Amino acid sequence: MPNIKSAIKRVKTISTRTLRNAAAKSALRTAVKKFEVAIAANDANSAALLKQANRALDKAVTKGLVHKNTAARKKSRLTKKFNQANLSA
Repeated sequence: MPNIKSAIKRVKTISTRTLRNAAAKSALRTAVKKFEVAIAANDANSAALLKQANRALDKAVTKGLVHKNTAARKKSRLTKKFNQANLSA
């Protein structure tokens, strides 16, 4: 544990930010997983879930959780899965 007042504050700040970032990242992964499960089950709701997943990725970029290129790659892959599922259906 640090002795300097500013260092003590940084430890507290970092711990709260870590919890917030972990929760946001978990929500992001949940949104992506819901979409992938819906695609696998040929769910009719997959278009809405794709929109939610893309939105979650965009929010993660603005909050600094994910790099913008990583988000773009994931969005591209999710859209590709969606298009292939609709093409075969």
